[in-house]
Amino acid sequence: MARQCEYCGKRTEVGNQVTHRGLPKKQGGIGLRCTGRTKREFKPNIQRVAAVVGGRTTRVKVCTRCLKAGKVLKPSRGKLAAST
Repeated sequence: MARQCEYCGKRTEVGNQVTHRGLPKKQGGIGLRCTGRTKREFKPNIQRVAAVVGGRTTRVKVCTRCLKAGKVLKPSRGKLAAST
């Protein structure tokens, strides 16, 4: 699926962008009023990385939170990797 983490299932979510107008009460106004709501999307930070899945190196789409948490096993690189 497009723009979805293959480890945690995180994907695009929808919400509202709320527009306000007015001066806050503590600044002497009558308060902020909502003047509009517009649909918007919250997109996760998805990266395509090479990972070891089932003993083979494949490309997977992973969110950066899973990458940082160490849920993805990356293939080893360099001269030592080829000999082991």
